[in-house]
Amino acid sequence: MRIHITVRSRQGAGNGTFRRAAVCAASVLASACSADVLEVVDPDVLNVGDYSTPAGAAPLKNGVLADFYNAFSGSIDGVVVVTGALSDEVRANDTFIDRMSVDARKVEEVNPNMETPYRGLHRARSGAARTIRIISESTPNDKTGIAEMYTIRGLSEVLFGEMYCSGVPFSEEDGVTTTFGDPQTTQVVLQRAVASFDTALATVDSNRVRYVAQIGRARALLDLGQYAQAAAAVAGVPTTYRYTTFHSTASARQENGIWNATGVNSSRYNAANNEGRNGLNYLQTPADPRMPWTASTRVGFNSLFTQLPTQLKYARTTPVVIADGIEARLIELEARLQGGTQGDRDAVFAGLNTLRTTNTPAVTAIAGTAPTTQAAAVDLLFRERAYWMWLTGHRLGDMRRLIRQYGRTAESVFPTGDQGAPIAGQTYGPDVNFIIPFDERNNPKFTGCIDRNA
Repeated sequence: MRIHITVRSRQGAGNGTFRRAAVCAASVLASACSADVLEVVDPDVLNVGDYSTPAGAAPLKNGVLADFYNAFSGSIDGVVVVTGALSDEVRANDTFIDRMSVDARKVEEVNPNMETPYRGLHRARSGAARTIRIISESTPNDKTGIAEMYTIRGLSEVLFGEMYCSGVPFSEEDGVTTTFGDPQTTQVVLQRAVASFDTALATVDSNRVRYVAQIGRARALLDLGQYAQAAAAVAGVPTTYRYTTFHSTASARQENGIWNATGVNSSRYNAANNEGRNGLNYLQTPADPRMPWTASTRVGFNSLFTQLPTQLKYARTTPVVIADGIEARLIELEARLQGGTQGDRDAVFAGLNTLRTTNTPAVTAIAGTAPTTQAAAVDLLFRERAYWMWLTGHRLGDMRRLIRQYGRTAESVFPTGDQGAPIAGQTYGPDVNFIIPFDERNNPKFTGCIDRNA
């Protein structure tokens, strides 16, 4: 007697490859093999054809969201952590030069650890584009699902614009062929993002997705220096609104990577405070409710770093805010500040205190009166933005805007000078953005950054 078993071989996601194996009992006389086949099908793997159905739409969308969450805040080298390291929110305490060089503003093109966010954002962006095509055909009435995919595409494009030097290409693939993209200037990248959000807003039939598309669009417009348009874009977004990632202990990939990066023993990073002369005072005593932390005896992966502070904003499964109503209000206040009058500065000061005192838990109101100079008012607004959106992937983009739109010098915005203990004598470099990784040189149209400036 012979038993024929069909075993699925997972040689690729959903490729439907099968491997047949004949298992014969040694003690049984040889005989003609049975034609009966026992099919063993792995139910958690979809064939390519299964995606183009109403039943396949939900797994596709969930996969794109999972990819974006992982790129954004699910890895210790995700967007939130590495942008925090290049800015003033996070300090590397590693032995790997890949991470230490970013913290020191000395970004290298060949840096395996920094390929993680670049690849992750492209994976989410291209996955969203493919999913839009498929569900637009299979489930065209899923307006919110289609709009959310356009929104994820737009958010990815915004982050490319805020993180990287000018010159990011956007290649496309349809599962068979790859069409290499031309390098895009930062302005064009941000305009692409606005277009993605425009399509999302023209499609959506759910406030849950409508509001994040509005905020994402306003964020891109703010990066473009279009303040009035940015303020108009967030009209109607409730201050209480939140659009967040999802993290769980189901797998290491789903855990909160910010916690893994900054809150465990032998962590590769830690929350920074007053970094490099210009760094903000995030770890205040008593702690600001927006930036909870505690002292600890933790030691970094590099044992030279001891007594590391532990941020308490995130635990292993804490969701991370991607966009919220507080950001919407801050965008409106920045637009108001462009008026440049004392009345505008007074209104912005009052608005900042309203956000503080109506928060849960409440934050003590800023003492005194509004700044009397525009430069001081800008300082206050950006400090409040940094505190409200601490460790949410906004700070690097804001620091670059201070240079590009407000005329500040890089050395007055970014950490500078001696890096201090425990690596005193090591100085910060000049970089204000990430170099597009060497991997992109596989694209024959790409020859490197167009511009490394702000």
